[in-house]
Amino acid sequence: MDMNDILSKCDHTLLKQTATWKEVKTICDEANDNGCHSVCIPPTFVKQAAEYLHGKSSKVTVCTVIGFPNGYSTTKVKVYETEQAILDGADEIDMVINLGYVKEKKDAELLEEIKSVKEACHGKLLKVIIETCLLTEEEKIRLAKIVTEAKADYIKTSTGFSTGGATPQDVALLKSNVGRGVKVKASGGIKSLEDADLLIKLGASRLGTSKVVQLYLDMKKK
Repeated sequence: MDMNDILSKCDHTLLKQTATWKEVKTICDEANDNGCHSVCIPPTFVKQAAEYLHGKSSKVTVCTVIGFPNGYSTTKVKVYETEQAILDGADEIDMVINLGYVKEKKDAELLEEIKSVKEACHGKLLKVIIETCLLTEEEKIRLAKIVTEAKADYIKTSTGFSTGGATPQDVALLKSNVGRGVKVKASGGIKSLEDADLLIKLGASRLGTSKVVQLYLDMKKK
């Protein structure tokens, strides 16, 4: 198990409803000190975090969430949220799709929503959260194709706020169905370093996790 590789793929995450700046600042420091790729934080704290990390000359990027966690805000609202987040200094956007559209097979509307948010990213990374725990296998495969067609950068398994998170089966399924240039982010329910290692081996290029850094620090103490 290559811990440097695992940590470099981590979006060190704090998205609980009661998050404070003090807690966000702590995960910025942890991400910086342990070689994480990014911090994934509420939009409220993007500007502060971006300024704080810039002041530390950190390579850690700032990721935030859009339409989170339910995905049923309108496309116009998601576009506005995205534009504001980019203005505030976000480097990466994790958007939740409209799951009602998925169930109704409104593929054209899904495609247009993702493309609209992608345009609002102005060249910054876009990850599309599809909430795999609420989908059938056919729906997951369909979405892999739609996310590819929309030219998003990543397909992401989960918000971590629904009935389940990333599974090895879903990561492998998405990896085998996305097109060239689209990567997989596994998020939610990563409870061990072994989980993280397995998901990477199955094709995840990024991990959304609130636990891996602490698991690593605990391991170092032993």
